[in-house]
Amino acid sequence: MSEEFDLAWLDLREPFDAFARSEALAAALLARLPARPRLIDLGAGTGSLLRWLAPRIGRAQAWTLVDSSPAMAEAAFDTIADRADLMGFPVTAPNRRTLLVHAPGGAWRIEALVADLAESPANLPLQAADAVLSSALCDLVSRAWLERMAAALRIPFYAALCVDGREVFAPPHPADARVAAGFRRDQGRDKGFAGTALGPRAPAVIAEVFSARGFAVDAAPSDWVVRARGPVRHPTLRDGAGRFLTELVLGHAEAAGRRDRRGDARIEAWMDSRLDQVAGRRLSARIGHRDVLALPPRR
Repeated sequence: MSEEFDLAWLDLREPFDAFARSEALAAALLARLPARPRLIDLGAGTGSLLRWLAPRIGRAQAWTLVDSSPAMAEAAFDTIADRADLMGFPVTAPNRRTLLVHAPGGAWRIEALVADLAESPANLPLQAADAVLSSALCDLVSRAWLERMAAALRIPFYAALCVDGREVFAPPHPADARVAAGFRRDQGRDKGFAGTALGPRAPAVIAEVFSARGFAVDAAPSDWVVRARGPVRHPTLRDGAGRFLTELVLGHAEAAGRRDRRGDARIEAWMDSRLDQVAGRRLSARIGHRDVLALPPRR
């Protein structure tokens, strides 16, 4: 798998991810889990999905964090342990591959699996899992990858934060459409999953592929809403908004530039204008995502 993300970006986006994910869809997932659920988290990064979902499960649970990077797996253990300490939960490490968070409702057993996600699900311990989860992954994968996953699963599949193509930067700019078109084209390049990445088609393709296998599929919006001033849901979102908006602008300009050489001057002007607006706390953005939950027929 070639598409990787740096630790600083994952840390910056975590609070925005946390406030974006659908509580209702997560509750529907939790309702289908057994007393001590065993969860596989694909593309786990530093463990942000675990940090969001584990307290909502609120009882003993086991997680397998799957990532292609050994450094990311190590960072996940460190970050999870640090956050647990801040919450007052003792942490022990029986071995180098296992972390135990001793939460009040029961221990969270966390193991790391370094594996090439492009080869999944063949390299996953599905026989010892009650659900397969991911966050911000399925817009990177190919349709063939999803079809293999759907064919292999008889357990819930939860895909949070899939981009859906709805993007609005405010105030408007004359080059918004050009940047958006270039960015969407770049989302479709092969991200290391042996085929065209789904990009904003991911929510619809997940629904189509899993429905064809008899799964009941539901989805809910999980948009990033980023603003440096005005009403915000939490001070953390306001405090990180400037840096987050800067990364969004730079990322969009870079991706659009890769796919639109003739429009480089306009894309650069768009970037400069947007960065000035970030500095003046005049820019806001809504980046559309959807959470998708596929539930197998009850046995």
